Amino acid sequence: MELVKPGIGLLFWMTLTFGIVLYILSKYAWKPIIKSIKEREDSISDALNAAENARKKMDALKSDNERLLNEARVERDKMLKEASDMKDNIIAQAKKSADEEFRKKVASATEAIEKEKINAMNQLKTQVATLTVDLAEKILRSKMEDRQQQEALVNENLKNLNLK
Repeated sequence: MELVKPGIGLLFWMTLTFGIVLYILSKYAWKPIIKSIKEREDSISDALNAAENARKKMDALKSDNERLLNEARVERDKMLKEASDMKDNIIAQAKKSADEEFRKKVASATEAIEKEKINAMNQLKTQVATLTVDLAEKILRSKMEDRQQQEALVNENLKNLNLK
């Protein structure tokens, strides 16, 4: 029954031992334990802050990447438009040059044809004049008084004419 009803001496020594253990723990154990818990808390807080900073940096990098990607797309579209415009200009210049060359050749051919036509008409006039003179000469040489004989001679000579 002594355990249920402790004596005064036992209470004194238990209190004294508890006080000494409490003093030793507070002097040597609690400060390092509290210090290590505080350090752990600080390192966890620093890690969370670093993670938050890393997340913010990743968001900033992501937005920068999207901005750069959009700028690259705009630049690409601009370059494609410039290339298309250059292609259209080159094609238009080629068409214009071909049209001018065609017009020059047509004008040159038309001029050559006109010259040939004038030359052919001059030759034809010369031949007609020569034939007319020859015919008149033949008529005059035959000295025909009869109109029917003259017409028959003209018709005969016209049939014999070979126009080339």
